[in-house]
Amino acid sequence: MKSRLKLLGLVAAPALVTAVVPAAYAANAPHATRAAIAGDVLPGLKQNAARTGSVAAGKRIAVAISLTPRGGTALDTFIAKVSDPRSGSYGHYLTKSRFAARFGRTDAEVKRLKTYLRAQGITVGKVHSGNLLVDASGTATQLEKAFGTKLSTWKDARSGRSFYANDSAPTLPTAIASLVSDVAGLNNRVQLHHQATPHTVSPHNGPGGGYTPAQLKGGYNVSGTYTGSGQKIALIEFDGFQQSNITKYDTNYSLGSPTPTVSKVDGGSGALGDGQVEVELDIEVLHAIAPKANVTVFEGPNSDAGEVDTYQAIVDSGIPTTSISWGAAESARTTSNINAVDAVFKAGAAEGLGFYAASGDDGSDDAGDGGTSVDYPASDPYVTGVGGTKLTVTSANAFSKEVAWSGGGGGKSSVFKIPSWQTSVQKSAGGGYRQVPDVSAHANPSPGVSIYSQGSWSSVGGTSAAAPEWAAFAALYNQQAAASGDANLGFANPALYAAAGTGFHDITSGSNGAYSAATGWDFTTGWGSYNAATLASKLLG
Repeated sequence: MKSRLKLLGLVAAPALVTAVVPAAYAANAPHATRAAIAGDVLPGLKQNAARTGSVAAGKRIAVAISLTPRGGTALDTFIAKVSDPRSGSYGHYLTKSRFAARFGRTDAEVKRLKTYLRAQGITVGKVHSGNLLVDASGTATQLEKAFGTKLSTWKDARSGRSFYANDSAPTLPTAIASLVSDVAGLNNRVQLHHQATPHTVSPHNGPGGGYTPAQLKGGYNVSGTYTGSGQKIALIEFDGFQQSNITKYDTNYSLGSPTPTVSKVDGGSGALGDGQVEVELDIEVLHAIAPKANVTVFEGPNSDAGEVDTYQAIVDSGIPTTSISWGAAESARTTSNINAVDAVFKAGAAEGLGFYAASGDDGSDDAGDGGTSVDYPASDPYVTGVGGTKLTVTSANAFSKEVAWSGGGGGKSSVFKIPSWQTSVQKSAGGGYRQVPDVSAHANPSPGVSIYSQGSWSSVGGTSAAAPEWAAFAALYNQQAAASGDANLGFANPALYAAAGTGFHDITSGSNGAYSAATGWDFTTGWGSYNAATLASKLLG
């Protein structure tokens, strides 16, 4: 399961476009010259939605302002070295303070932004670690003045959903605009969706018909020696869960897992909604494969600003592994929003953190428009995109066979150029762009994974199951690495591609629509699923 919500060291910061705007929007200076934050307006807004009015002047809106890292491409170069197992810098990650000193904006630059915002009546909130993200809030009128744009209400032509958005790209005084890459929160159109696919009962061992922890661990050759003990895993969620359901699952399988910790970001995700099954699936799959790992559930608002803040909170926490089951098609997002989230992933990669994202449950057509498209953040070059398979195990819970799942997301990015570590498997169909997914795992909903949610057992599938299956592997690897004095896996893609298929179940049959599985890397399952013992040995070697 996964929801909708990128990167490559080759993506440049958004260009700044100089513009002259009405004096009412000018900074605290006699001139009115400002620069626009390019790409910070919804694509096709006026073509795909009808304007219905203005946002109420007193409506209070939270925003998250992203700043561009210092040093140009220096951060990309650092990550490439620290993540490459063939480099002498491999595993020598930065602490949060060293990252801020090397790549964050200076305190003087952040102060310049804060002073400007306060002069417009805007309340400045937290400045996050790294000095690259500043929270703020203000009324619609204050935000319109500060960012030189108009906030209107709109109605989506396809869904009929009402939302608000900025009519034009925000602008800032040139001295400040040169620091800013995105202002998240000026629209609330995109709602991330989870990738949990509804339950289907099948004649397998688990209550509700899905696979049990023993079947998942057996199918992927997870050694009983490693349980995730001493390791931490983060989940990013935009809904909540009920601990009673988790307790029921753990008790049924005698897992003895630690109770998950909840960290609410920006007030949390609100009342329980239909995403509850997603959250409980994520937790229970982690408990199934890495039962002794400590899980922290980061719950945030389902909004642009909430998404950026919640990812940043995970990086601030320093938790080394994150599973992501929420996302949106690349085409549904603004370019600047993608750059803002990508910048958080870059910071995480520099600090030794790994992110595993579900690639979507709509096959090769993630946007649902009849073409080919991929889901973000699985398409981000600093994220491991996880596709879907159908796993079959023997009566002794051993791997039998695996085929591509028809719903597993995969294809080429329309935003990111192909990263250097992926050029070894570059396909003509990729057109020189980032190829998705990187890896895959069991996601077919029939049978899915046996989970307990909303007071009953069911079998649930989707790439939302596959992402935590990989995050759990990363935790098991980190436990093994710690025991041998090695570094955490961190941003895994360079190492996974350097393994060149060793330690994977290569999936050669099945299709996700436009693409078919084949020998080696492919657009349906990437390198395939993991043989935990073999892959860990290869990566440690």
